[in-house]
Amino acid sequence: MTMKIGIDARFYGSLGKGLGRYTQKLIEHLELIDTENQYIVFLRRENFDEYQPKNKNFRKILADYQWYSFSEQFLFPFLLRRFRCDVMHFPHFNVPILYRGKFIVTIHDLILIHFPTQRATTLHPAWYRLKFLAYKVAIWWAIQQSRHIMTVSEYTKQDILNHYAVAPDKITVSYEAADAFCRYNSQERSLEILQKYGLTHSNDSEKNYGIIRPYLLYVGNAYPHKNLETLIDVLGQNDVSDVLLVLVGKEDYFYRRLKDKVQARKMHNILFVGFVPDDELDVLYRFGRAYVFPSLYEGFGLPPLEAMGRGLSVLAAHTTSLPEVLEDAALYFYPDKPHSLEMSLRRIWIDESMRNELRVKGYAQAGKFDWYSMAQDTLKQYE
Repeated sequence: MTMKIGIDARFYGSLGKGLGRYTQKLIEHLELIDTENQYIVFLRRENFDEYQPKNKNFRKILADYQWYSFSEQFLFPFLLRRFRCDVMHFPHFNVPILYRGKFIVTIHDLILIHFPTQRATTLHPAWYRLKFLAYKVAIWWAIQQSRHIMTVSEYTKQDILNHYAVAPDKITVSYEAADAFCRYNSQERSLEILQKYGLTHSNDSEKNYGIIRPYLLYVGNAYPHKNLETLIDVLGQNDVSDVLLVLVGKEDYFYRRLKDKVQARKMHNILFVGFVPDDELDVLYRFGRAYVFPSLYEGFGLPPLEAMGRGLSVLAAHTTSLPEVLEDAALYFYPDKPHSLEMSLRRIWIDESMRNELRVKGYAQAGKFDWYSMAQDTLKQYE
């Protein structure tokens, strides 16, 4: 029997960062594998034009309701009722509590439960406590009222079971995947990009012109659980002060706070490059010495897997889901032990043979995951 399936795609694409990537890849691959069911894809104004259906059974609808807002909770349900979907899929826990239809939800992680600190927000403490309580209620309600829960790792599944009264068979683990390719840029264009971000030697003498500076790469946000402060502290030590770290991420309150810390300590081996377009970012991946990921908590850990798929050896924190996803294709350290991070940084910086070994393993590890399988698992739960 043909179904009408709704997908809350308000996070779709670059607008929603990691959630946006997941939602985008899910829809793209459902378009490829499902030619029977009808889909209603709900989008915000900012990403409405970014999604263009390629399957005649997919239709997009404007649902311009801000995430975690009053309008999401009290107005979005009225729009959803108009379409009478047989099942809705909410790719995040922010399910409107007034919605009474059948739905499945994807729980990517429980970061808000594990890191509920005021330090991770710019809100007034009283308003933050109220909002945190609302988050807790929303997560609990989504888990309890959903017909099924999708999640992205065995670690997150167990985390959910440890915190909520839910049957194990109500949860399906379906891994995310990395796009394992880099866009081609000529050597001349690549050099221009590296020069743009300060990654070639500034001396224009014939001896130094075009010489690329070796660097470690981090791509992502600077939220406190990403543990970048510890990484910066360690890079201030004499033994690793020659290691250059390039931080890629749109400047916000958290990145500005890190930048102030670096400037106050007069550190010259930390380079903030802000937002980098995808084609230029591929060049930074291509010429990096290694990728470093010091996060304290990850539901899946897509960034280091993407780095592997782009040919970078990976240094990662041995915590939460990361060993499950990266297996033996990464060099690990203990994120709560700065000395462990310092030793691992030095090792991956100087040991070229180990980096080459990790690079080969990384390609193979990234190849174990694919978005088709994730879409197939999800379609099975719709049905």
